[in-house]
Amino acid sequence: MVKAVVGANWGDEGKGKITDMLAKDADIIVRFQGGANAGHTIVNNYGKFALHTLPSGVFYDHTTSIIGNGVALNIPILFEEIKSITDKGVPTPKILVSDRAQIVMPYHILFDQYEEERLGKASFGSTKSGIAPFYSDKYAKIGYQVSELFDDELLKEKVKRTCETKNVLLEHLYHKPLLDPDELLETLHSYRDMVSPYVCDVSAYLWEALKENKTILLEGQLGTLKDPDHGIYPMVTSSSTLASYGAIGAGLPAKSIEQVITVCKAYSSAVGAGAFVSEIFGDEADELRRRGGDGGEFGATTGRPRRMGWFDCVASKYGCRLQGTTDVAFTVLDVLGYLDEIPVCVGYEIDGEVTTDFPVTSKLEKAKPVLKTLPGWKCDIRGIKKYEDLPENCRNYIEFCEKEIGFPITMVSNGPSRDDIIYR
Repeated sequence: MVKAVVGANWGDEGKGKITDMLAKDADIIVRFQGGANAGHTIVNNYGKFALHTLPSGVFYDHTTSIIGNGVALNIPILFEEIKSITDKGVPTPKILVSDRAQIVMPYHILFDQYEEERLGKASFGSTKSGIAPFYSDKYAKIGYQVSELFDDELLKEKVKRTCETKNVLLEHLYHKPLLDPDELLETLHSYRDMVSPYVCDVSAYLWEALKENKTILLEGQLGTLKDPDHGIYPMVTSSSTLASYGAIGAGLPAKSIEQVITVCKAYSSAVGAGAFVSEIFGDEADELRRRGGDGGEFGATTGRPRRMGWFDCVASKYGCRLQGTTDVAFTVLDVLGYLDEIPVCVGYEIDGEVTTDFPVTSKLEKAKPVLKTLPGWKCDIRGIKKYEDLPENCRNYIEFCEKEIGFPITMVSNGPSRDDIIYR
């Protein structure tokens, strides 16, 4: 059986925790898109971790963790990450890397930084991890597949070609130091040595796993609203964040995905620029940010303070619809226990008209939130294991959000650890 864990909104919904929790009953966990530009924070019996490339199932000794072909693979970061968890006493995980995955090159990171610098105030709020230049090269067909690291002649010729074209930009557009082909080739040889023990024909491996009825978990990065086709373009990421892309980014048949668990926060948060209708500011935002997540709402990769807002039913309904949601996991509900009243965004007012449909970006920029206020429950709900034991106002809040988005909330997370979960 194949299950996907994906985000409904701007990312940062708590997917890492949900994947970590579901990995207990899974055999294989696959990262299928994105790179080390966003992180998943996980709290378990080994401690607190921020993962960027590794799938969130690496903490179990019965699982195989896979870097799929759709991932932007930064090889040194992957190995730093393996070391960072084994240094904390986590047993060395079983890891496979697709021979069709493409490599984030050192110059991708430089070009990302140089372009944001060049754009100045018009920049995209990139994490400067090389993701947009990486995917640009992939689709321009000048990227490097992992399998190519093992063909010396091809690699030499390709490095020479790469440096010729990239150096034109470095010299004339960015006025920065040029690339040296010998140095780049040496770097790629070091990447080959690091990754060679893990390289595998992942789609063939997963096909056999399907025939053996293994449970495969696909772990998405970011959320629907950061998808380049369906998100808040152009303030999006460069790879599809949708569950249906999971089949492509892992090398599985599309029909194999049977369950899509879409993770929604009980309030909203976002890192980076772009339209965010239910956003709040000032003291109200500071208070929610300080109390939010586990240790506050700051990006797991960048440490940037996240932008905060109330739960957005319009964005979440749209996000869940595009993911093909079968189950919603509702996270960080415990954070809202301090509020007397909790506003919820139930519609967008655009040019005097109210809509509950998520619009294109140009209309989104003009949207004002239509808020409905619900009574808070004013107590700590951590430690509660049964849905019926939650305070009545808390259950009302969950059921109100569920009705507005139109998808079943089957899991409620009321704390950071993998055991802080209530099944409905």
